Amino acid sequence: MALLLGIILASLAMLGWGFGDFFIQKATRKIGDWEPLFLITFFGAIILLPFVYDKIPAALSSTKDVLILFGASAVLFFAALLDFEALKKGKLSVVEPIWSWEIPVGAFLAYMVFGEKITLSQLLLIVSLVTGLFMVSLKSLDILKKIWVERAVYLALASATTMGAANFLIGWGARVTDPLTINWFVNISVALLCLIYIAFTRPLSDITKNIRKHPWIIAGMCIFDNSAWIAFAYAMVLIPIAIAVSLSESYIIVVVLLGLFVNKENIKVHQKVGLIIAILSAIALAAIS
Repeated sequence: MALLLGIILASLAMLGWGFGDFFIQKATRKIGDWEPLFLITFFGAIILLPFVYDKIPAALSSTKDVLILFGASAVLFFAALLDFEALKKGKLSVVEPIWSWEIPVGAFLAYMVFGEKITLSQLLLIVSLVTGLFMVSLKSLDILKKIWVERAVYLALASATTMGAANFLIGWGARVTDPLTINWFVNISVALLCLIYIAFTRPLSDITKNIRKHPWIIAGMCIFDNSAWIAFAYAMVLIPIAIAVSLSESYIIVVVLLGLFVNKENIKVHQKVGLIIAILSAIALAAIS
């Protein structure tokens, strides 16, 4: 029963991140990176506070737990900024498949810390996934010409690596505290950092103006993204982190479909082949993990 519930929650995280990233891309292109990140995390901190306020003292009483909480917050902060910048500059159908790299990163950290094993089948699928990501990132396959990579590919790779580490740390934090506490702590930490930056760079009144100007986009990203993180944290308590990361990373399917059919994004034939390889590899990796 716990395994089934964990799989369901990881699948809900997949849907939440898929729709959440779709709204985040729209928000970052309209109001930049910092305000969307602040609004998402501030919303999450406020919503979760009634459920965790009595658990906070216990979570802060252990030095090890505090280090994990702060580590997760710091890594997620930088990963989110890289994510948002990649979404702002790149195509959803190119950026999102590259984020499948979070799967091997999370699986590797789970193996190093918790001893979760990676089988030969999983390794082969990871190689297949990376091959697909390489193909989807290239604008040209003509080896006689200079190879140009798609815009935002480097940002997406950097964000995938740091987000994979953040996924692992949040899973670890959910195990040493609980899923709601780790989410609240990360949200309040990132929200405060964003608020400090915004306060030094622009009037804080811009935040309320943008909320009134783009209410549905902001509501969509806040609701879907926070729901995904909560579901993901619970999944990692119930099932191995490698499995939870693999299943949740299938959200690329949702976002790629949204990018292709809603945003009408165009990619070349070899990129479509790479996209299919990446998606199928991610699904297969999730299925056998």
